[in-house]
Amino acid sequence: MPKKVVCRELGPPESLRLETFASAPLAPGEVRVAIHAAGLNFPDILMVAGEYQLKPPLPFTPGMEAAGEVAEVGADVGGVAVGDRVIVKMRHGAYADEAVVTPSQLTPMPSTFDFAEGATFLAGHGTAYHALIDRGKVQSGEVLLVHGAGGGVGLAAVEMGKMLGATVIAAASSEEKLAVAKARGADHLVLYSREPFRDAVKRITDGRGVDVVFDPVGGEVFENSMRCINWGARLLVIGFTGGIGLARTNLLLIKGASVLGVRAGEAVRRNPELAAVRLKALVEWAEQGKIRPNVSHRLPLEEYAKAMRLLIDRKAIGRVALMMR
Repeated sequence: MPKKVVCRELGPPESLRLETFASAPLAPGEVRVAIHAAGLNFPDILMVAGEYQLKPPLPFTPGMEAAGEVAEVGADVGGVAVGDRVIVKMRHGAYADEAVVTPSQLTPMPSTFDFAEGATFLAGHGTAYHALIDRGKVQSGEVLLVHGAGGGVGLAAVEMGKMLGATVIAAASSEEKLAVAKARGADHLVLYSREPFRDAVKRITDGRGVDVVFDPVGGEVFENSMRCINWGARLLVIGFTGGIGLARTNLLLIKGASVLGVRAGEAVRRNPELAAVRLKALVEWAEQGKIRPNVSHRLPLEEYAKAMRLLIDRKAIGRVALMMR
């Protein structure tokens, strides 16, 4: 019987359970996907702890993205065939051997990717796209500071920022993470423990500061970022793995700066046309070999708690995938 990870009580990853379930018959308009890999995202951890903005009713299965093969197609479904290799977008439910979804949740997997890469592609790179292009409007020649540059969305931002023609400063917590960021195109590397990053940024930019800040960390990192920005800078708030930062309005006023919230998923739910444009660009760039997730860890489904701990403890470089097949 197929297995899935189930959240029956809110708490840490260790409170989740692996359970078997019976495959449900398909309703018209539905597709069954045999999941080969699921991507882990920080919101999965927040969701099972009850700390995310989306709070599914219990019990639920975490996981926002997966990749696999179409195993069965229901009535009234066109454009999808058994055997198709697909990426599956979900709000939750990916940590499972199979999923029943609608065709609108499926994207053909880039031919250049394996299943683990397919399962870790759209959330990270979709967020980077929405942040840098829709919200930050990064221009060629600008200077982009990427915090948490060894993480999944951080590395995606490094890769995409370079592709957009920006000078990319990557900041991360280890030499190992910075080495991967450099391989993905970062022009300058900042190790948080070596020197205050605001001093490093001022040195690198000859005192001008950066034009765009990509910040999935928050807390003091966000607060110090306001002290190393150029005139007209855009500070992109992606998340707050390091706590919630406070925006000092005097610093923003002096620099004519903007703070922009980035919610890639909500943006396309409110404007589905944005989704089509983003998806087309991302898949084309993937096929051309310009972008690719860095999957540092691939673990079997049974090791879901260990996999989630890799994210919590910031041991991952890029992305972590659970492997079902």
